[in-house]
Amino acid sequence: MKFLIQLATTLVVCFVLQYFLPWWTMAIGACAISYVTENKGYVSFLAGFTGAALLWLAASFYIDLVSSAILTEKVNKIFPINVFLLTALTGGLTGGFASLTGSLLKSRK
Repeated sequence: MKFLIQLATTLVVCFVLQYFLPWWTMAIGACAISYVTENKGYVSFLAGFTGAALLWLAASFYIDLVSSAILTEKVNKIFPINVFLLTALTGGLTGGFASLTGSLLKSRK
């Protein structure tokens, strides 16, 4: 249950932070949420990874739809992998490691 609460809260907080501030503030939000929810390390990492990856995946799909896939086509010529997967992985790792950091800071006290 705490996993789902952390996942949903991470999604909302990271969305709000990224809407008004730079992309890296997502890590601060994920770390703070993990610190408050007090999950174990691997559960916090998984919740932060999943929340941030879903958020960045949804954002990349939205940008792709709005821009008529212009940027996606150009990036696909440079990198022969799926751009959406790369975006979700980048956001997910950032959120996951930030959540793990928050969890480990809480367990240290």
